[in-house]
Amino acid sequence: MTELEFTRISSFLKSRYGIDMTAKKEIMDGRLTNMLRKNGWNTYTEYMNAVESDATGQLEKELVNLLTTNHTYFMREFEHLEFLKSQILPYLKQKEQFTRDLRIWCGAASSGEEPYMIAMTLLDFFGFEHDNWDTKVLATDISTEVLGTAIRGIYSKTAVEGLPEHWKRRFFRELPSGESYQATEELKNEVIFRQFNLMRDFPFRQKMHVVFLRNVMIYFDKETKRELVQKVYDCLAPGGYLIVGKTETIDRESIPFDMVMPSIFRKPLS
Repeated sequence: MTELEFTRISSFLKSRYGIDMTAKKEIMDGRLTNMLRKNGWNTYTEYMNAVESDATGQLEKELVNLLTTNHTYFMREFEHLEFLKSQILPYLKQKEQFTRDLRIWCGAASSGEEPYMIAMTLLDFFGFEHDNWDTKVLATDISTEVLGTAIRGIYSKTAVEGLPEHWKRRFFRELPSGESYQATEELKNEVIFRQFNLMRDFPFRQKMHVVFLRNVMIYFDKETKRELVQKVYDCLAPGGYLIVGKTETIDRESIPFDMVMPSIFRKPLS
């Protein structure tokens, strides 16, 4: 991979998806080289010519799938789900008692573990009252590949073994192989999976109450991250919450979120 080819691919990803790979030439080359050989392209220039002229957009999707790491697991940063159940949901239940409509968005759904965890928390919290509320979780990701995994909802035995036992019994069924589990229809019906590029304008007609944007901003440079957080701020209802990864920070000097605790932020009520 020449410097010119690396710059071309990096600029393409940055302009379309906000993904910053300017310091990741070796990673990019390592992830793309086998694909080039397999499909008969001799150079990255040939490959990018094909990507940019592909009217179907399929090659572009494959490029994004290859270069975005989607590492997640059940129970990751579970403190956020505990805060959701103990603090945010009681507040929203009171606030939205007449509309009974909660709008929660998981903006980096990956292979589905996070949005399914949010959905299980909601089902647990509302209990018998759940049918009287609209609590469906919108779950989006840029990668169509991981969204396919999320929609299927099939996970290895090892992946689900850390879940609370009552969640595993209620929300997953063991498949005949004994080596994997599948999310139940009850759980699947609580999550709406969609492909979405965070760099686009947000299409929401109504304000969100909670936005989970965990462990995704590592891909973005400072300015792209600031613009994204501003869009999230604008799409939140007053009093709404933004939850990011525990190692992530946001620019509160330019965007007036109140910090509830590290990684949990709230839009002021007025």
